[in-house]
Amino acid sequence: MDYTSLLLLGLAGLGIISSNSTVTIAMVALLLVRLLGLHQAFPWLEKYGLTAGIIILLVGVMAPLASGRISLQTIGQAFLHWKSLTAIGVGILVAYLGGRGTTLIGSQPTIVAGLLIGTVIGVAVFKGVPVGPLIAAGILSLIIGRM
Repeated sequence: MDYTSLLLLGLAGLGIISSNSTVTIAMVALLLVRLLGLHQAFPWLEKYGLTAGIIILLVGVMAPLASGRISLQTIGQAFLHWKSLTAIGVGILVAYLGGRGTTLIGSQPTIVAGLLIGTVIGVAVFKGVPVGPLIAAGILSLIIGRM
């Protein structure tokens, strides 16, 4: 077994130890792609995986609106309370940072390894959610002054 597969296996183990099924499933899926010799899938995953993941995330976030659990009246009231207005502002900031992060990751792929390691540690050890690489890259782009 090669080092990359061992790394994926180790990260899957970290996901199991930390009871984080998201990390475990992602690492096992990538490990299976490697072990089954489906290497032609990696360019597609690298090119479209992030977009597909964002689409799935957005569907999950918008499902309460689409199902009617959150009404248009509730959305309208969001503009009347300071906490909701703050949430809107934070949402705008995070979307902006994610956009900067996507640009930075595309222009400087060498930083991806550090972002991924940090995200996996944050997810596995601190019970985080693996949406961190884009936001982390966006914050990093502000720190290093790149876009």
